[in-house]
Amino acid sequence: MTGTIWKPDLAAFPGPKYLALSRALRESIRSGDLAQGAQLPTVRDLAWHLGVTPGTVSRAYAMATQEGLLAATVGRGTFVAARAPKLGPTQPLFVEREPAQLSGRIDLRAPQLPSVGQEDAIKAALADMMREVDGEWLDYPTQRGERALREEVAQWLSDRVLGPFTQEDIALTAGGQNAINLILLCCLRGDRPVVLTEELSYPGFRHAARLARAEVVGVETDAEGMVPEALEAACRRHGAQVLCLTTEAQNPTTSRMSLDRRQKIAAIARHFDLQVIEDDCYTLSESEWPSLRALAPERVWHVGSLSKTVSAALRFGYVVCPQGMGETGRLTAQHAFFALAKPVTDICLHLFRTGAAQDIRRRVGEELAGRIRTMVGRIGRFDLAWQPGLRFAFLRLPQGWRASTFTRMAEAEGVLVRSADEYALGHGRAPHAVRLALAGNLTDAAFAEGMDKLAALLSRPPYDPPAV
Repeated sequence: MTGTIWKPDLAAFPGPKYLALSRALRESIRSGDLAQGAQLPTVRDLAWHLGVTPGTVSRAYAMATQEGLLAATVGRGTFVAARAPKLGPTQPLFVEREPAQLSGRIDLRAPQLPSVGQEDAIKAALADMMREVDGEWLDYPTQRGERALREEVAQWLSDRVLGPFTQEDIALTAGGQNAINLILLCCLRGDRPVVLTEELSYPGFRHAARLARAEVVGVETDAEGMVPEALEAACRRHGAQVLCLTTEAQNPTTSRMSLDRRQKIAAIARHFDLQVIEDDCYTLSESEWPSLRALAPERVWHVGSLSKTVSAALRFGYVVCPQGMGETGRLTAQHAFFALAKPVTDICLHLFRTGAAQDIRRRVGEELAGRIRTMVGRIGRFDLAWQPGLRFAFLRLPQGWRASTFTRMAEAEGVLVRSADEYALGHGRAPHAVRLALAGNLTDAAFAEGMDKLAALLSRPPYDPPAV
């Protein structure tokens, strides 16, 4: 064995062996038993000494590397990172590029909204606010002051099947990501709780979980979303506290969970006493199927926002809390940030009351329907998954393509896409696929040009598939 001789006592850390080993790594590094720069044993050597499989060690090393505790170098080995461990996310949730970097590029990474009158609607709201500024603008905002806005949100959600709820069940947040953070604050307990999510999922789930010092475990999915048998096995194996998933418009795969599958997931959550975060931020309006919130109202936190329908700049989100938990959600929000800033709440209240928000949502859907027709017309002959009105599509690449190669070659052609790898856990596997955003900020011509460039690439993989 080369490098540091390290043989932790896994019996001191309850739970699955890979989690026990990752916790042992964390404690040894924090205590100084494993010094900065120390080389870890190879996967096979440590597996032999501990009496576990190499896969167990590899998984634990991958988790510690993603947390910033370890650094792996091809050909040299794995070392304790030379800087303080990162306890939160190891990379930003969104990678920003300067306008100069995007010049001439067709950016299909973020599903930005088209401009369909948001600017004029917000100007009108601000004009009304100017005439109503009074002493309330000098004090802290309060949860009590958000009641009228919560009533509007309840009306906004009237086309969803969420089960019985009122404004008393709603907590307002600074966007959907803030809502997820807030829910984890309400639900997680203990030193290293476990959060379950889909094996390919919105990165915000795992970033929020890590901020809460939680372990994140991926659960197998299929064409309908999370597999019930895999979820049950994960619950038995990990003793998880929270499940994060999407039922209507899974990000990035676009899958929609059937009613039968939803009922099975709800039953498992109830059996294992899981709290459930149901992400509805991308969901289309007027869904006829009951949400998980309707099927298990005592444990499901239903999250939404205006970012994908009206304006992302407002940073306005909401949570329909489990029955009887609305006050808990609002109290947690109060402890975290008192309440939303008054300019934000007043603008949103104006947009709801005047009908501008509803009109913008409708017009956004109409505008993006044309983008979907363009996309399907140009690359629909490939393995393209999409839903009417959804802001993105999922493209499984033809044989001969790898996601990393396709992403790099698309960028060389001036088109930016997101690899499926970005949605996978650090120790998980992703298909050779990319997510394509409809990018409402692009002109129709630029979007069509991007689709044509992708179609040309898809038709000429870097190596030919073997003959059958």
